[in-house]
Amino acid sequence: MLDLIAGIDETRRLQGFLTVGDVLALRARGITVIDPFSTLVSNRAELAAGVFLWPNVTIIVGETGSVSVGSSTILHSGTRVVAQAGSVFIGSNCEIGEEGGFTFIADNEGDLITVGNNARLNGAGSIARNAQLGDGAQVLGPIRIQQCRLGGGGSFREADPDKRGGVLKGCGIARNLDVPAGMVIQAFGLFGDAPLRHQRDFHPGAKPVQS
Repeated sequence: MLDLIAGIDETRRLQGFLTVGDVLALRARGITVIDPFSTLVSNRAELAAGVFLWPNVTIIVGETGSVSVGSSTILHSGTRVVAQAGSVFIGSNCEIGEEGGFTFIADNEGDLITVGNNARLNGAGSIARNAQLGDGAQVLGPIRIQQCRLGGGGSFREADPDKRGGVLKGCGIARNLDVPAGMVIQAFGLFGDAPLRHQRDFHPGAKPVQS
């Protein structure tokens, strides 16, 4: 058994990943790892206390890349973060990859993907190259995203939909889109062809909070 683990660890070192023991040692920093054997974490990744890693999470960071994950963020099974030469910054209290995982790819120098606090990115979607998702932003569904900006606001738990971060929902391709706080684009194909709508249209029972 020890020889088997030693072989696994050697392969991990060659690929720039933490060893099985090093992944287990993340617990001492307040990071939860359910299965250290299926969890691959680059030795260059920066994970804050409270991060929760479900099985089959992969974080790859190249020599000139960077990945940072904020406190109390959950990375669900199937989530893959790759930053060979670019940067991926994920804020605190985010929910990433429930219902099928989520993929981030920042492979080129200058690529920058930022995700604010309290964001929710689920349903096997992906973000490649550049994108700025503000606090409380949501991506719901298998959506391929490039060069999009989702405005910051409250999380999906915010009582007033008009104050929530921008949302993309459905499936398809979203490129070069700007979705302000309180707004949503729902599409099943090309998101650029779909209208920008108020989130309250999808939550008829919600009542705007009077200021």
